[in-house]
Amino acid sequence: MNALANWFDDRTGYRAYLHETLYERIPGGARWRYVWGSTLVFTFTVQMITGLFLWMCYSPSSQTAWESVYYIQYEMQFGWFLRGLHHFTAQAMIVLLALHFMQIIIDGAYKAPREVNFWLGLILMQIVLGLSLTGYLLPWDQKGYWATQVATKLSTMVPVVGPQIQRLIVGGPNYGHHTLTRFFALHAGVLPTLLIGLLGLHIYVFRRHGITAKDPNRAPETTFWPDQVLKDAVACLGVLLVVLVLIFWNAPQHSGELKELADSGRLGEVFGAELGAPADPTEQYSAARPEWYFLFLFQFLKFFKGQYEVYGAIYIPGGVMMFMFLMPFIGRWKLGHRFNLLYMSALIIGAMTLTWLAIDEDRDKDSYKAAVADAHMKSERIRELIEGRQGVGSEGAVALLRSDPKIHGPELFAKKCAGCHRFNAHDGMNGVPEEPATASDLGNFGTREWIRGFITNPAGPAHFGPTVEASFNGEPLGTRFTEGDMALWADENVESMSQREIDSVVEFLVAQGKRQDIAAVNAELATEGREFFENSNDNVQACVDCHAIQPEGEDEELGSIGLAPRLTGYGSEAWLRDFLSNPGAEHNYGDRNAMPAIGNQLSDQQMEILVRFLSRNWYERPDNDANFEAVIAE
Repeated sequence: MNALANWFDDRTGYRAYLHETLYERIPGGARWRYVWGSTLVFTFTVQMITGLFLWMCYSPSSQTAWESVYYIQYEMQFGWFLRGLHHFTAQAMIVLLALHFMQIIIDGAYKAPREVNFWLGLILMQIVLGLSLTGYLLPWDQKGYWATQVATKLSTMVPVVGPQIQRLIVGGPNYGHHTLTRFFALHAGVLPTLLIGLLGLHIYVFRRHGITAKDPNRAPETTFWPDQVLKDAVACLGVLLVVLVLIFWNAPQHSGELKELADSGRLGEVFGAELGAPADPTEQYSAARPEWYFLFLFQFLKFFKGQYEVYGAIYIPGGVMMFMFLMPFIGRWKLGHRFNLLYMSALIIGAMTLTWLAIDEDRDKDSYKAAVADAHMKSERIRELIEGRQGVGSEGAVALLRSDPKIHGPELFAKKCAGCHRFNAHDGMNGVPEEPATASDLGNFGTREWIRGFITNPAGPAHFGPTVEASFNGEPLGTRFTEGDMALWADENVESMSQREIDSVVEFLVAQGKRQDIAAVNAELATEGREFFENSNDNVQACVDCHAIQPEGEDEELGSIGLAPRLTGYGSEAWLRDFLSNPGAEHNYGDRNAMPAIGNQLSDQQMEILVRFLSRNWYERPDNDANFEAVIAE
């Protein structure tokens, strides 16, 4: 081994370089205050290594970015750990950067002859912040997508060339595929290359002038190896420990299910970095915020409105940075150094205060909390949908989420239906409209409970009752429905029906819909119900006297068209689709209709979502405590 080492040293001279590196003189001895620079190099190295492995599985496209991160987080072996290590080490790097910077200022290591090295450090700080900003977008989730828009729109405030700068950053007039590829190129290529080059230059200049010891006589002079190396190694391990704690932060509250999650390969749902729902440019995310280390700028900008916004976005931050470049000249005098210390202390305290104000403001803002809760719910929902489909599918994750009735059904109901109807007494989104309902409550539409209520009390508050206050085409409805044919039939016939007869008719009508969210039909009871539905007796008028129906397996339709809505397939998606599209058709309400053809206001996808929402046909993870079990329609 010695012969090999001698041969290699003869060819390369590595021993001289190694000696120069390890045996740097440290006046006053090794100290813990010198570890921050080494921890920064350590975190950047971790970023480089983890980033390289993440790169192997990442696909930088607006159609595949989120999907590839989903694969890393939830499918790849220990991908959640790799991504968590990369994410939280980046967070730690910002904190270490601030600590290192303050140590430089306190020790006066920015003063002559170290001005150039200080300036290199400031440039490195900008590059690290640039890495954080560009990396925030790469998961291509809602939070990163909209928060990046908030940040990059500030560039439009640059005088004269602002719009051109934003267009250059975004890659065009709109945020999309080119924005992602440019940010990825900056994050994985341009900025790391610049950082490596400038870091090497930074270390070279640092070694040229040596360590700035505040008190060189406090202890005997020593060398970098082994004393300072030991302290640096301990500090780096401490940073790694903090990062690991952040990765496994949720372990205590999921301790009872960790084995189950591990066995099912779902540890990524609990550990690592958060992954929100896929970015959707058509759906505004009102809780968009920059990462915590940019929150102070976000909050600071709120103090400037209108034409003065440029001061908060460009002039003042630019002036602060320019002053920092002048600090080596100001610090030549003792009073100047004290001023620099006071200036930086005030700057850090101010940034911390603004960050706290931003967090506290959001903590008390209901709209923000609702948006965060909604985003969290959608991130969990997309995982369920992908598991149910056993993959994302060629249409992409965002299309899968857009077509989900559980997510967008309530929104569509609130927008298109809640002006008249209610959904279990609310508007579908747990809100209560100011105007009273003027039509039936559809929360349990098509269920046994709903049908039984319609048979026994059609004029009740859950069915025709609210129509008394309604109008259609400018004419009040009054008692058109509450004293109409169905209400009169109920008054004259229901008291004469036994409970068995009512249940049988309900079961027969439930059987028409073949709904997957409703418990299996009792075939014997449904057969009795058909018999009762078709035939009058001395006490009860038959349902087919008004309602037409074509029982399954029959060639002919029973009853007459035009007297009341046809009940063939009642409550099914096909029945709902037809009724929503043309409620005034002869086989529906005919000339008695008082409902607008809402289907004409919907796209095909919207109609599909609304129909499946009302019939409760959406996928639920089998282990969920749901009131129904459905599958995604292909």
